[in-house]
Amino acid sequence: MRANVAAAIAFAAFSALFTMGSASGVALNPRGLGQVLIFPYYTVNKSQDTLLSIGNAGDTGKVVHVRFRESYNARNVLEFDVFLSPHDVWTAAVTQTSDTGPALIRTSDRSCTNPPIVSVGQQFLDSGYVTENPDSGPQTLARTREGFIEAIAVGDTTPGSALDQTITHVQNGTPGGGVPACDAAVLQSSAPTVAPTPNLFGSVAIVNVGQGTFFGYTPDALTGFTDQALATSGAASGPTLDEANTTVAAPLTRASVLVGGRPIDVDYQFPIDAVSAVFMADSIFNEYFVDPSFGANTDWVVTLPTREFYTDPALAPSVVAPFSELFQNGRSDTVVTGNVYDREEGAILDFGHCTLCPPPGNFVPPSFPYAVNVLGFGNGVVSGVFGSDLVPFFVPLNGDTTGNVTLMLSENASAQQLPGGTSVADGGTVALLGLPVTGFMAYNVINTNAQPGLLANYSGVFANRATASCAGSSTSCSSIITSPPQ
Repeated sequence: MRANVAAAIAFAAFSALFTMGSASGVALNPRGLGQVLIFPYYTVNKSQDTLLSIGNAGDTGKVVHVRFRESYNARNVLEFDVFLSPHDVWTAAVTQTSDTGPALIRTSDRSCTNPPIVSVGQQFLDSGYVTENPDSGPQTLARTREGFIEAIAVGDTTPGSALDQTITHVQNGTPGGGVPACDAAVLQSSAPTVAPTPNLFGSVAIVNVGQGTFFGYTPDALTGFTDQALATSGAASGPTLDEANTTVAAPLTRASVLVGGRPIDVDYQFPIDAVSAVFMADSIFNEYFVDPSFGANTDWVVTLPTREFYTDPALAPSVVAPFSELFQNGRSDTVVTGNVYDREEGAILDFGHCTLCPPPGNFVPPSFPYAVNVLGFGNGVVSGVFGSDLVPFFVPLNGDTTGNVTLMLSENASAQQLPGGTSVADGGTVALLGLPVTGFMAYNVINTNAQPGLLANYSGVFANRATASCAGSSTSCSSIITSPPQ
């Protein structure tokens, strides 16, 4: 599959010599609108519900393919189409069926879905990892309880078409406008033919009504993903992240990324590499607050949204960089290291290195073994905020209650890098260091004495910060390379 990388790089380098200026490709939009949304985390653990909204800021209708992926190996646990009329927002709640049962999604929203998602709910499915392509992860329905979400705009509707009419809301808020509302035959047979405009937006809130916690965040928004309508067939299958395509670099796929704080355009033979490129980071940073006297806990969510295309044996017969292991025995390890700092700039711990090793076999370096990793702080079995079972390691604190952490993702720079990129500016090679990651920090504080007899919960969510660097012959890398902090 990747045998022609060298030829593609040579072609791109030759083309770059005759290109005046550059055009943008796949990119992250910091203003939150795009053609693709990546929601790093959903969960129903700890009696929490995940409240999801997906909106259309455009003046025409839009078809969106929504896919829920479980945390271990990013296998599909549910997918469907949502049909948004102009300036429409679709909302749904993901909840549990029991304390150990699968997740379930329900909605009372009037926007059309195919297959229908209704108020009684649709249970998440295990067929993606049990019957269709069995893998080495857990085979129970409990595996569907946490993961991440993709929303990919398939296309915009043509005004006045049968599809546009059946999904467009009228004054009473119901789709139809003189034709049958949400006509199943039309929804299943009328694919949009207009490229999706980049005005998709969304939000998530992970809520525990009984405890009064509310963790809200906005998804990552990708623009430049496609300049043509994509194919979809509802429940059966829909577009995935490896279908990025634009004409600006055809037959290659372009990514516009920030390296050392400066934008560079990089072309790739494989579309999924362009999507991974915009998420590549050599280090991520965030804070923590863990103090029993305040009832304070912190979780970090670290999601690798393209991992399955490099490590899942069903998609990659052999592991592909920037990862180093196929998914086997329920995990695909990727070693990371880190430093813990207190609030006064002091490094209190360097973890992940083995300077004075215990007997052979006893030292296990920290790793991101899953598609979604929820890091705990201190010690425990499940994470303190979200109650996640997918805690690859707890960040050791040595008694310190507040501070910040740096996680280095390119400790093994020769292995953990995304190769195959060609700079549009000078035709040189570009290898982005680290891993494709996204996510956030969430903390919760419980005040048992807010007022006499009153207990109060406080919660917050803050996106992970990141740096990026590259190696290769491109002058973009040699002039602005940023090394991970040590």
